[in-house]
Amino acid sequence: MSYVIAVSGKGGTGKTTFSAISVDYIAGKTGKPVLAVDADSNANLDLALGTRAENTIGSVREHLTENVKNMPAGMSKDAWVEMLLQQALVEEKGFDLISMGRPEGPGCYCYLNSIFRRYLDIMTGKYDYVVMDNEAGMEHLSRRTTTGVDIMFISSDPTVRGVETALRIRDLARELKLNIARMALVVSRTRNGLPDNLRAIAEAGNLEIAGAVPDDDLVREYDEEGKALSDLPGESPARRGVEEILSAYVKLPGGG
Repeated sequence: MSYVIAVSGKGGTGKTTFSAISVDYIAGKTGKPVLAVDADSNANLDLALGTRAENTIGSVREHLTENVKNMPAGMSKDAWVEMLLQQALVEEKGFDLISMGRPEGPGCYCYLNSIFRRYLDIMTGKYDYVVMDNEAGMEHLSRRTTTGVDIMFISSDPTVRGVETALRIRDLARELKLNIARMALVVSRTRNGLPDNLRAIAEAGNLEIAGAVPDDDLVREYDEEGKALSDLPGESPARRGVEEILSAYVKLPGGG
């Protein structure tokens, strides 16, 4: 059974950095490929992992809609859809990546979405670990793209607004009765640990605190130069922060 890690939170809080480091760390610890799912319509997890997703679930959906009358002879619609979806999978050393791409446009996608859900269920089951970088804010939760999650890290910047947004995301997940076993707050870009006022807000809202990820000039440098964030070195404060959180929350071979 797969262990599924989701990373959520408002935009600009370090979700993709956390996700990319998580993929690299888990792959290194297990020696097995991790399934990375970019569920953000403003997709950039591929770049953070040092690759490019030329095709996405969204582009497959549009292609199928525009070419429904051009289905290959002798192939069922289900088989055709799954073939195109398989072509959207990016296979790299240490991880495979599937990108959701842009959200649904006008028109009925009920049939296609049922196939997509089934395909993702099948894909997820083939990997020991899955890391999902989710859409900014809470829109992905209302579409139930994070069901069946073992741990959801809710990312915040070191601001009151960020932590309050994290509380709302936690509350919405509960209201929707999503199958998320555990939720915990991660505060990124901190300078001297988690500020006391932010800790107090999280504790008052009964939101578990996973930890803080330090501000890191290397992350900015890598972003500016287009380098893969998954390649951040061991001395990177951000990498150390993410790895400390993962070692405490995610059961890996060798005890951490």
